[in-house]
Amino acid sequence: MADHYQNNVYHQGGGDSYGSYGEGGGPDGYGYQADYPPQEEDAASDVTEGHDDEDQMYEGEYQGIPHPDEVKAAQRAARAKSREGGSAASELEDLSEQYEDIMQDCGHGKFQWMLFMVLGLALMADGVECYVVAFALPSAEKDLCLSNAEKGMLGLVVFLSMMVGAFLWGGLADKTGRRRCLILALGINCIFAFLSSFAGGYGFFLFFRLLSGIGIGGTVPIVYSYFSEFLQTDKRGEHLSWLCMFWMFGGIYASFTAWGIIPRYGWGFSMGTELQFHSWRVFVIIAALPAVTSLVGLTFMPESPRFLLEHAKHDEAWMILKQVHDTNWRAKGKPEKVFTVTHIKAPKMAEDELIEIQSGTGTPVQRWAVRSLTLCKLVLRNIASLLSAELRFATLFMAIIWFCMAFSYYGLSVWFPDMIKHLQYEEYETKVKTFHRERVVDVRFDFPLKNQIHKEGEYKRDTFIGIEMKSVTFKDSLFDNCTFEDIRSTNTVFENCTILSTVFYNTDLWEEKFIDCRMENTTFEHNKHGCHLDSVEENDVLIYLVSFLGSLAVLPGNIISALFVEKIGRVKIIGGSMLISAGCSFFLFLSFSQSAIIALQCMFCAVSAAAWNGIEVVTVELYPTSKRATAFGVLNALCKLAAVLGSSIFASFVGITKAIPILLSFAALVCGGLVALKLPDTRQKILQ
Repeated sequence: MADHYQNNVYHQGGGDSYGSYGEGGGPDGYGYQADYPPQEEDAASDVTEGHDDEDQMYEGEYQGIPHPDEVKAAQRAARAKSREGGSAASELEDLSEQYEDIMQDCGHGKFQWMLFMVLGLALMADGVECYVVAFALPSAEKDLCLSNAEKGMLGLVVFLSMMVGAFLWGGLADKTGRRRCLILALGINCIFAFLSSFAGGYGFFLFFRLLSGIGIGGTVPIVYSYFSEFLQTDKRGEHLSWLCMFWMFGGIYASFTAWGIIPRYGWGFSMGTELQFHSWRVFVIIAALPAVTSLVGLTFMPESPRFLLEHAKHDEAWMILKQVHDTNWRAKGKPEKVFTVTHIKAPKMAEDELIEIQSGTGTPVQRWAVRSLTLCKLVLRNIASLLSAELRFATLFMAIIWFCMAFSYYGLSVWFPDMIKHLQYEEYETKVKTFHRERVVDVRFDFPLKNQIHKEGEYKRDTFIGIEMKSVTFKDSLFDNCTFEDIRSTNTVFENCTILSTVFYNTDLWEEKFIDCRMENTTFEHNKHGCHLDSVEENDVLIYLVSFLGSLAVLPGNIISALFVEKIGRVKIIGGSMLISAGCSFFLFLSFSQSAIIALQCMFCAVSAAAWNGIEVVTVELYPTSKRATAFGVLNALCKLAAVLGSSIFASFVGITKAIPILLSFAALVCGGLVALKLPDTRQKILQ
């Protein structure tokens, strides 16, 4: 047997600068050992001992169906013949074909499913990040004393930081490794997400969420590039589409945990006198669990062998591929199946090598600075190469598709809940109670006052004690010798009122709540300083329900795209889904109730999910390994920019008009869908 292995190694001759696998007697020159080595008639291999020949019979033999191994051999022979026929295949093209053959021999099994779960949790963490601030903000804005401008900045910084993270980590992943960058990105996210839960003020909370977003921003471009390089061609589209489902799980997880934790104030606790660890802070920590779990799982996963081969690290790549092969075939009950690749030699990319400095040259800081500067130059050069002649049109088309899809999707994702809030506000206003010129003397108010307007009233020797005042307005009224004690208020103001000999004790009725008022002999004692959380009624669970349903509605789109992405094709999935989404947006003209908006949101999210899946699969397949994560990072950064623009523009028209957001969404989706139909079909394309 040893002699047989030795004879199977291919020894190059001539001036060929590119290594290949051992010849193995095959026409393609790959280094596979023969599947059935020649043996003597009475000899029996150890690995087949105890197996009946009939057990090894291929079931489709009598039906004239070719054995899968014969199909693979025919494909290899065809590719080898095309190279021998004079096609000037580059070294990288040869490597791509060789790598595809190896992945087919490794099969799809336990290893890919383990990696699927680990990377899926990273993608889930990205989905959670998009919701954390939005869910925590209703409570955090009162706990941290946030103004409207500060709230807007917090919402903005989430997408801006993720945009920077996508751009940064995508570029680095192509030069320093997918696994290494993903571990660093998730580590940064976990650390600063944890610290943000302890932030006592707006500045620290903003800073920590900014760094957390930069970390998590790298997950999407790295995860898809990383996973695709462990998949064979006929499995790639389907399993990348299944992977997309984890982003949906992130939305479900965030909304479900927010719903279960934030309204429960009893879950909080005090940390001294300076920090009240309310339930929204607990939610921020719980939201980081998918990232923590994925980070732990990644420590057991190897680097992408395709990346290693691209950087001439042949031995490491061979060991990982053997690990994939052995893990899969052991799980399938065939531990005797031998990894038959004997030698891999990939082209060396000289221009991508980092400058190495002798340890005795300069200080450690100087050596680090030179290496960092060289790495930055290589990353920027890689980004610029996306506009080269070979990739210019692909990059332009994908940029248009990503931008149009993100502009509409994220714009409407903000518009839907804002419209629901607006409808709630309009309904609330119709139920407002107006009291005109009422005269109240010696009355004790110990019941809540909600949604009321009091005009030109007189209140003498009245007591307001231990009550909640929500959306209450007093206009042109007189308060004489009254007492306000233990008052909690929301949207409550006094306009042009006269307040005489009145005491405010332990209330949150601050100076800014008295507009153009005249006060005489009025005292404020033990006022509630700083900010406070409102009662449970303030946390309207509808925002969690809407987000939960919107995330859950993505499931049908994910399933359909995963099942049909190989049959229908990526291009038709993207173009068709975007055009159908454009049609769905027109139904928004009929959204006159909260239930109608929720139903249309679910429909829109379901169809959009199929488009997103197709976009992400095509992005992986259009770019070569050396530029895949970089391109994905640039396009994902553009996606986040479109999300900022879309959400800002759409939100500004809430309560003014529905026509402009609907028309903008329709135009963007039609434009993106038509451009998508011009993309090449990449179903049978081997990853370059």
